[in-house]
Amino acid sequence: MKITNLSLAAIAAMAFTTGVMADVDMKIGGQAVIYYQTNDAGDADMFDDGASSANFGLQLNANADLGNDFGLGLQGTALNTAGLEGNLVDGVRQSGLGNNGDTAVNASDYFAVTKAYLTKKVANTTLKLGRQELPKSLSPFAFSENWNVFKNTFDAIVAVNTDIPDTTLVGAYVSKANSSSGNIGTFNYINSATDSAGQHKGVYMLTAQNKSLAGLTPTLSYYQLTSLAKAYWVDVQADMTKLADVPVTVALQGGQTKVNSGDAKKAAGIKVSGKAGPANVSLAYTKTGSQGAVAIHNVGTGVKTPLYTQMVANQNDIKSGAEATVLKVVAPVGPGKVIAQYGMMKDNVNDDSDVQELDLIYKFKALGTNVFAGLISSKADDNVYNGDDTRNIIRLWTRYNF
Repeated sequence: MKITNLSLAAIAAMAFTTGVMADVDMKIGGQAVIYYQTNDAGDADMFDDGASSANFGLQLNANADLGNDFGLGLQGTALNTAGLEGNLVDGVRQSGLGNNGDTAVNASDYFAVTKAYLTKKVANTTLKLGRQELPKSLSPFAFSENWNVFKNTFDAIVAVNTDIPDTTLVGAYVSKANSSSGNIGTFNYINSATDSAGQHKGVYMLTAQNKSLAGLTPTLSYYQLTSLAKAYWVDVQADMTKLADVPVTVALQGGQTKVNSGDAKKAAGIKVSGKAGPANVSLAYTKTGSQGAVAIHNVGTGVKTPLYTQMVANQNDIKSGAEATVLKVVAPVGPGKVIAQYGMMKDNVNDDSDVQELDLIYKFKALGTNVFAGLISSKADDNVYNGDDTRNIIRLWTRYNF
């Protein structure tokens, strides 16, 4: 029988792929969430459907070891309201592909691909390429927020190196992010600057974290938003029990954002925490400057901040031109724990724009799920909430991890 060159090539290819193919085990996990929030802002009444939003969410994670130190991660997210729209709520917390809950035409419109990455380990360096989460501890200006139904993610290339003893170095290039609220199926560039062809510039990050001295952890981060701005941030965690036999932890933070050829917005903060009987108690103070065009917040979402005084809903009151003081107590109660925190925010730009916030939260386990029940109450001068001096939010969610 005559064998053509093509046949020989095909046989060779089959032999080669047969030799290198191997079974890949996928680990499947995820979470199911029911999330509800209502508020009485403005003329709204608590629990009215027009003042309420909700989601039923399902998130599936698939992770695999591909061999040769390669890894794969995939995450699919589905969101709707399980038919609650027009009945108990008139809105959603998050949605997929630009749709809002049950207003989507097709079932597939509820879905979003929120993770898709490849990992590779080379000696003491791990590379992660693709759509992924970024932790606030190592990326304070571009991080995944956990306050809503599901975390936001980023399109990024991240390298983590541990060649230096007791030191973690992280280098990253970040291009796009979805939002932590609204449509999480659309990823937008986080750097608004473009080149001459209209292509968006990226964001480069370098972080160094050192733990050479027991009890002391300094973290230094630098961001370059190409052709737009720069940011610097330092965070120092000092466990004084290990350092000086004093049973408290002291944390310091500070840095700035600066638009090219513009003013810098500076920030600084301190937090002291310790135990009082069974309770954990902390007192934090931060101050942000009023100059500069880029606020001290997550540039990926524009929502939360890395500041120690970040509470449930006070981010807009602390990220620019403000002073804030927050007292927080966490204590075990029954099957869970109570979190009570009180914050006073002073606007240094508008003298009559002070805000106070009280968060009362109970976290516990029930029927194998994690449950969150929170009351967030804010009181402000009239001009802060457009003439409404108070704002109350009730937030409830239950989360089952599998």
